[in-house]
Amino acid sequence: MIEMDPNYIKPFVVAVKRVFETMITVPFSLGKPTLKKGNEVPHDISSIIGLSGNVSGSVVISLTQEVAFQLASNLIGDEINELDEVCTDAIGEIANMIAGNAKTDFPSNDNAISVPSVVIGKHKVSYPSGIPIITIPCSTDKGGIVIEVALKVKT
Repeated sequence: MIEMDPNYIKPFVVAVKRVFETMITVPFSLGKPTLKKGNEVPHDISSIIGLSGNVSGSVVISLTQEVAFQLASNLIGDEINELDEVCTDAIGEIANMIAGNAKTDFPSNDNAISVPSVVIGKHKVSYPSGIPIITIPCSTDKGGIVIEVALKVKT
């Protein structure tokens, strides 16, 4: 099995923490990373960030509806309590901020990070095959978030 270099995971974890705590002021705590089996995501809302270049794969930020409302409300400064276009746009924008933040700390420069896509409802993610998927559970006062990272470094 291919090992995943923690130096490629850390920028995304640090970026989530930075964006949550400083840009949208939602305190959260990190759980213990584990290896994931299968490609179903734990929550009904996910932002998927694709990477290509020296490092390829996906980073998925999966969250509950309650957390999505909390994040969207904090981002736009108005209460959001339905899963509409405003909410999904806000979740996409937060993922974009996370991707941008992660890119600044990324150990390799020859990479492209895609504009994140937001998926609503029960879904699976097309992770690259043969790569371990690292799952990092996080929690906010409104519920759970899971960061999933499956990245392959070109050799």
